[in-house]
Amino acid sequence: MYETILNLHSYLAYAVLAILFLAVANAIIGLVGKKMFTMEKDLRISLFALILSHIQLLVGLILFFVSSNGYKAISTLGMGGLNAPARLLAVEHPFINIIAIVLITIGWSKHKKVMEAAKKFKLIAIFYGLGLLCILSRIPWGQWF
Repeated sequence: MYETILNLHSYLAYAVLAILFLAVANAIIGLVGKKMFTMEKDLRISLFALILSHIQLLVGLILFFVSSNGYKAISTLGMGGLNAPARLLAVEHPFINIIAIVLITIGWSKHKKVMEAAKKFKLIAIFYGLGLLCILSRIPWGQWF
C-alpha cells in the first residue's frame, strides 16, 4: 500500500506542476495580452489546477501518516532528532505544501468575486504563482529524480 501511495504522489506531482505552470502562464499571458477571461479555457485551466493540487494534498496527507518518513519519524525521533533530509520530508515539505494549497485556494476564491478580466488574471497569476513557488521550494529533489 505504501509503495502505491508513494508512486501516486510522485507521478501526480508532475501533473500538478505542469497544470500549475500552465495556469500561471495562462494568467500572465491573459493579463499582458489584455484578453477576456473565458469560461471554456481560462476558468477550466484554473479549476483543473485547483482540483489536482487538492487531490495531491490528500494523497500527500495519507502518505504522511503511512510513511516512516512522516508522522512516524516525528513521533519516534522527536522534532530535535530529525536530521535535515528527514526534517524536509516530515515537516517542511508537508507544511509548505499546505500553505501552497491555501494560497491557490485563496486565489481561486478571490478571482470568483471579481468581474474584470484583468483582475481575475492578476489574482490567479499572483496566488497560483506563489503556490507554485512554495511547492518548488520544498520538493525533495534528491529523491525525486
